[in-house]
Parts: sequence; C-alpha cells; structure tokens
Amino acid sequence: MSIRIKFLGGVRTVTGSSHLVTSDSARVLLDSGLFQGHREEFYRLNTSFSYNPRQVDALVISHAHVDHCGNLPSLIKKGMRCKIYSTHATKDLCRLMLEDSGKIQEEDIRYLNKINKRLGLPLRKPLYTKNEASRAGRRRFQTLSYGHRCPAAKNVFVTLLDAGHILGSALVVLDVKDQDKQLRIGYAVDLGRKNLPMLNDPVIPKGLDYLIIESTYGGREHAPIEEAKIKLRDAINRTVERRGKIVIPAFTLERTQEVIYVLNQLSKEKAIPIIPVFVDSPLATEITEVFKYHQAYMNDKTQNEIVTGNGPFELLNLRFIRDQVESKKLNADKRPMIIIAGSGMCESGRVLHHLKNTIEDSRNTVLVVGYMAKDTLGRRIVERDRFVPIFGIEHELNAEVVIINAFSGHADKHDLFEFISGCLPLKRIFLVHGDEEQTWILFNRLFNLGFNVYMPHRDEEVELV
Repeated sequence: MSIRIKFLGGVRTVTGSSHLVTSDSARVLLDSGLFQGHREEFYRLNTSFSYNPRQVDALVISHAHVDHCGNLPSLIKKGMRCKIYSTHATKDLCRLMLEDSGKIQEEDIRYLNKINKRLGLPLRKPLYTKNEASRAGRRRFQTLSYGHRCPAAKNVFVTLLDAGHILGSALVVLDVKDQDKQLRIGYAVDLGRKNLPMLNDPVIPKGLDYLIIESTYGGREHAPIEEAKIKLRDAINRTVERRGKIVIPAFTLERTQEVIYVLNQLSKEKAIPIIPVFVDSPLATEITEVFKYHQAYMNDKTQNEIVTGNGPFELLNLRFIRDQVESKKLNADKRPMIIIAGSGMCESGRVLHHLKNTIEDSRNTVLVVGYMAKDTLGRRIVERDRFVPIFGIEHELNAEVVIINAFSGHADKHDLFEFISGCLPLKRIFLVHGDEEQTWILFNRLFNLGFNVYMPHRDEEVELV
C-alpha cells in the first residue's frame, strides 16, 4: 500500500477543512472542520463521512477556528477514539469554540423545530449539543510545544510549527514511513501573515516533499497592518464628532482581541478620544481570558508590554459584557461609544440587536474588520445595500460603513508565494481552502512558473510517490 492523501473537505471552498493521510500502517486526520453553509447542506456534509472514524489512528488540529475543529464532536459520536494532537492554546480555545458551536446548533434547531411542528414536518436534532461538545475529546488531547517531534501513530511523526494565524495556530509537518519509502508532508491551512498584532511570523518548514496550503487570498493583496490602525482612528474620530456609535461585528477568536490591541495603542497615543469600549460577547470575554493565560504564544514585543503592565487588554475604558440585560441597556445609552460584538458575519448573536438600533442613524458607523461571505447580512452591509433584513424586517442602511481589510489574519498572494518559495524544492503542491476564483489565480501563477501544483476535488484521493 502507498502513502495517500484524501481531501475530505475545505477544497474549492473555505470551510470544513479535513484531510486524511493514509499509509500501510496508519491513518492520520488533519483537522476536523465544520462545513458552514445553508442548513440542508450543513447537515448533509457534516454527517456523511467517506471514511470510518473508528479507524483513524490520530487527529491533528491546526487551530481552534470551527471550520478546522468544529466537527470533532460528530467524529467522536461516530466512534473515533484516537489521540488528538494540538498546541496547549488550541486545546483550551477548542473547548470554548466547540461549546459555543453546540449551543448555537441547539438554539437553531429549537427555532427550526417550531416551524417544522407547525408545518407537520419531521423534527430535527443538532449535530451535537453544548454538553456533547464539552465532553468531546476532553481526555484525548495531547498537547505539543512548537518544534517538538512526536510519534503520533505507527511510523508517523508529527511536528507543530508556529503558523502565525491565531493564538496557538500550527503548521503541521508529518514524517510518514511506508515500507522503504519516507515522505515529509507539510500542512499550512490556515497560514498567517507577517507583523500581525501580538503574534509571531509564520515559520517556514524545511525538507518537505509535499505541501498542502490554503489559497483564501490567492489573488489578493492586503493593505499593510499599519493602515488598519489609521483607518480605525479616522473612523472613530469622525463618528465621535457626529456624537454617534461605532458598532464592530467581530469574530470572537483573534479579531476581537486584535481590535482591542489597536484601540489600546491609539488610546495610549491619545489619537482617539476617551469613550467607553464594550466587548458584548460572553464567548469573546472567555477567549480573552485564554489569551491572557497563554502569553507565551505571543511575540516578544507583546510579552514585554505585559511584563511592564502595558499589556494589550489593559484599556481603562474597556468593559466586557456578559449579561443580556446589560447588553440591551447599551441601546438606550446615547453616548458615543464603541461596541464590539459577535458574530463576525452578522448572521447571529448580539451584534444583530446593536445593528437594528444603530443602522438607520447616519451619525453611527458600522466598522467591518473581517471577511463577509456571500449571502450573509455582513456582505449586504459591505455592499451597502439600501435596505438590509434584521430579524426579518427591512432596515434602511444610513449609517456610515467603513471596511478595514488590513486586519486579515490570512496570508495574501505575496505571503503565499513567499512561503511556498521558502519550502522548495517540493514534489507537488496541493491548493485547498479557497473559493475557486482565488485558488485558480494562485494555481495559474504557480503553474506558469513551472511548479507542480494541483487543485483537488472533495473526496479525491491522491497517491504520493
């Protein structure tokens, strides 16, 4: 039997990352991501597996975003009993992200079943509940330090390197032996970029034979991180002059903490006025506590700031909101303020209530700091539709919309090419985790330069020679 890779998900799309590496003696799964999409497709793709989870010998989780770890409870329900390898920070963040995913699914199913019951349709169950998510893999995680080479399965060694994408994120290197063949496979999905707030730059692995790499921004160029700070400063100052509010829909993991970090810098520099800053998300509050605990994963500059009492979360006018009653009180408060709330794409969570109460007033600003997928409320705001639906009611979009793409934690086309060039020579490059348009742009660039590059399809299995 040869060494093979089966591309299970996160190919020609950006969600549901999962890939199975098979040799004559082991089956190792790279990520167990949740596919995120329309409801029927969500349940179909996240419950049907083209392999037997019981036969997996090891699972390696690159980082704690749900499109990379979110289907772990489903695999365990299907009988997976192997060890799960990750960094310590990823383990702690996974627990929070999976519990939140289970909670959202329970709430979604309750709403759906009310409709189904009324229509006489079959009732549904969530993929997993919050309790099931809490138990998932609790005793099976084995945490690894960056650079430590560990036997993960028979004739398979795993090494994690800093991916520079989110706290604790990892590039995975698998050394796989199969009879008289030995191969080194690199997995860089998701890959960070240089000079991100708080994080180290990605490490480039050496001696690879094959590379699996993301292509999210394969044809796009990010503005410098410094531009995000300037645009954030200017948007806040304009809005405060109008006596308005700034609502920032933000992903609870990493993006919220990055925004707080930059707000802290602007405040210390007296570049913005002192106004209340509210993080209105219980999950973001808990995640921020994990960030404080795992300071060792941050870059030297941030660690030094923490030691001297000038850490990124020491903003004096910063308040974390857990209680829903306190959250609703913000809507009655007419002072200029900054509200950072989940979810990042405006599809659920407390941000919807804040948008409902601010979006029609031209004094206010909606500040977009993350990717907005097609068919989401966030995308309609980014495209500045005149009317946008919130809780089923159309609201006129009069608030200023400011888009700051420079916060992106993904490598852009230049970062990707530089990383790939640093991994050479390679037998083959597999492009995954990207909308087809972006993946094709990166594919054509690499192909025209003579690289052996390939875009796999979902459930396609490729033999490594």
